[in-house]
Amino acid sequence: MTPEAFNGLSETEAISLLRPLVSIPAWAKTVSEARPYSSVEDVLRCAEAACDNWTQEDIARALSAHPRIGERASGTGKEAQLSRGEQATLNISQQAVIDALHDGNLRYEQRFGRVFLIRAKGRSAEQILDNLQRRLQNLPDDEDRETAQQLKEITLLRLKEIFQS
Repeated sequence: MTPEAFNGLSETEAISLLRPLVSIPAWAKTVSEARPYSSVEDVLRCAEAACDNWTQEDIARALSAHPRIGERASGTGKEAQLSRGEQATLNISQQAVIDALHDGNLRYEQRFGRVFLIRAKGRSAEQILDNLQRRLQNLPDDEDRETAQQLKEITLLRLKEIFQS
């Protein structure tokens, strides 16, 4: 899609395109309402700035739509399709890695009360596992910031992909 094509969408169409990228309705509305854009870079700048307005409640809502890392997202919606595609690149085949991710996910959820979120694209299963182990040592406020950053990275990567197709 080009910025011009994005600019030409109705408000409903633009929001429908953006909503699966992150389950934060206010973000999609902000990015849509800032049209017209003259370039992909302008869209990304606006989208990134809108990420900085996320509240803890927004992030919690968005996390509820994400599967555990290493587990296949269920459902037929666009967000589930995006998650499956992102995690498909992990190629997790070693049982020891599968078990360690499962155990780490459970320990993370017990410690922080939410699903562990990390940008999977561009990372190996071992890198993700290393990050999971490291982040289990974070203080809650530090982990809140890191989770928000990972959600932002995922969202912006998904947005870039719209304009690359």
